[in-house]
Amino acid sequence: MARTVQSLSKPQTNNCHLLVLISGSGTNLQVIIDQCENGTIPAQVCGVISDEPQAKGLQRAKNARIQTTVVDHRCFDNRQSFDLRLGEEIDRYRPDLVVLAGFMRILDAKLAGRYYGRMLNIHPSLLPDYPGLNTHARAIAGLATEHGASVHFVTPELDAGPIVIQGRVPVLPSDTPESLAQRVHQEEYRIYPTAINWFARGRLSIEADRVLLDGHPIDVCA
Repeated sequence: MARTVQSLSKPQTNNCHLLVLISGSGTNLQVIIDQCENGTIPAQVCGVISDEPQAKGLQRAKNARIQTTVVDHRCFDNRQSFDLRLGEEIDRYRPDLVVLAGFMRILDAKLAGRYYGRMLNIHPSLLPDYPGLNTHARAIAGLATEHGASVHFVTPELDAGPIVIQGRVPVLPSDTPESLAQRVHQEEYRIYPTAINWFARGRLSIEADRVLLDGHPIDVCA
């Protein structure tokens, strides 16, 4: 049987347009901006969208002279209307890659499907363990010995898309959700730029819902 490999978009060097979606402080956004500016990631952030008007990450974008858009979920009568407007705003930027960096809204299935292979998310757990919220507290309560973060392609099913890379940290006996979160954040700052860099250089593809790097299966625990 023939192999079906989905080759992801292969932008020209330094011409990969990233659109970053945020809801909060934007610390992952800042790492991405910095690595685009210093040339580590051959891409540029073309815009930042937030569902929270007071998100601190919006100021980070403005400081870098990046265009921002707010789609406040509280201004819509229902989720369908919000999803429609969000999709329109994403499409308006015409991004090569959509990067969810602490974006706290569940995306519409049609939107996730339309951008399949061109939308990444970072989740604070070692997926498939602990999808959803409160992952650090759940890892401690579940007596996990390891915890971490996962970068994955977005699919209509929550936190279930093909995994690109994971970063691991030990769970210490003295850990609180806050202390564990701090160490996981450091892994996020390492693995998210790595995944974006691979995409921007045209090195990623998907075969049967598994991510390939340069045509070979990835050891996601990098």
